[in-house]
Amino acid sequence: MIVRAGLREALAMALFCGSTSLSADDWLGWRGSRHDDVSTESSGWNGERWLSEAPSWTIETGRGATAPIAAGDRVWTFGRTEHEEQILCLEARDGRVLWRQAYEAPERGRYATGDESFYDGPSATPSLDPATDSLLTLGIDGQLKAWSATSGDKRWEIDLYEKYAADQRPRVGRQGRRDYGYTGSPLILGDAAIVEVGSPDGNLMAFALNDGRRLWKSESTDPAGHSGGPVPITVEGRQAVAVLTLHGLIVVRAEGREAGATLATFPWETDFGNNIPTPTVIGNQVLITSKYNRNAMVKLRIDRSGATEVWRSDAASGVCSPIVRDGRIWIAEHRIHAVDLATGRTIFSGGRLGDAGSGILTADDKLIVWGGKGTLSLIDVSPDLVEFRELDRREFDAPSDTWPHVVLSNGRLLLRTREGTLHCYATIGSAE
Repeated sequence: MIVRAGLREALAMALFCGSTSLSADDWLGWRGSRHDDVSTESSGWNGERWLSEAPSWTIETGRGATAPIAAGDRVWTFGRTEHEEQILCLEARDGRVLWRQAYEAPERGRYATGDESFYDGPSATPSLDPATDSLLTLGIDGQLKAWSATSGDKRWEIDLYEKYAADQRPRVGRQGRRDYGYTGSPLILGDAAIVEVGSPDGNLMAFALNDGRRLWKSESTDPAGHSGGPVPITVEGRQAVAVLTLHGLIVVRAEGREAGATLATFPWETDFGNNIPTPTVIGNQVLITSKYNRNAMVKLRIDRSGATEVWRSDAASGVCSPIVRDGRIWIAEHRIHAVDLATGRTIFSGGRLGDAGSGILTADDKLIVWGGKGTLSLIDVSPDLVEFRELDRREFDAPSDTWPHVVLSNGRLLLRTREGTLHCYATIGSAE
């Protein structure tokens, strides 16, 4: 059963405290509550500044590439300390720890190979369902766990490697093998958690939120990709899910008797197994991109007949998932690139950024970018803009690439480094 949006929002209001701004937006999982990196909140830009000069608070949360998530007056983080993966629930106003859970876990997945210096600790951002008070975490070594978001009580757990026998990812392309462990966030869809397991028994599996029962598995048995996980898509009125596996895009039915059936596929293998950016869904269309041998972005149209390529562009991204607003695609890949959604033509590029990059489009036509080794930029993305315009820039001098995604929620900007330092800044005009 899929819970109606109105009921979900009402329950969320009952479970979590009030917001700090009039246009508040909870950030419930990877790429936000709508899985698109688009926020209903303002950046706070007033023509001169947009953030508090100093952070409201800073806390060490443990190593890893996960992003924080937030709802109302709470923030949840997932990282690694010593020999454990830990989940923290924080008071959003002051960073005070409300509860902590931890369990023993390795530094990397059991089949880890390649690029070990670039990652350690969990990579999959947690997912939150306020309607059922459910918090889902997926550790780097396949420990899928469900918790009470308010109390931290554990509800159920599954060791995906042990139960479903996923093997090491095979070598693809002309370069070396890569296996970064479990990187994809669970997708909460109705009463189910959909996870890219990457098993010979099914690439995707759906588990009941309340008890972890397996509800269905995908026909596709592709090995898991290295993206941020599955995303919802509606195809001709029917609920489906899209994910970029190691071999390409698959679109799978996610409801009824046909749940798990393959609806569409599109081949897309990247050297080093680096299918990393998450697919972006716009209606019945999907954007996928990667670098290396691909160095391209494609727009696909999905229907019952499969996937049709609409256009192919050389505007490629290695890490940042495409973000769409007002007919333009935005990616942060060494520079900021504006791409025409209709044609794939690059409108302009500008700025200076490192390899790692994530962004959020705000309600006041700004792009917040967190990338490189701790570079925070605020970019003007007005729909009629014809050249790059940076409004503000701050350097945080992080020790390594800032893989964790930037988060904007309830008047607070959350910035996390790979080493686990989490800063919370108040946007101008928020109540803090």
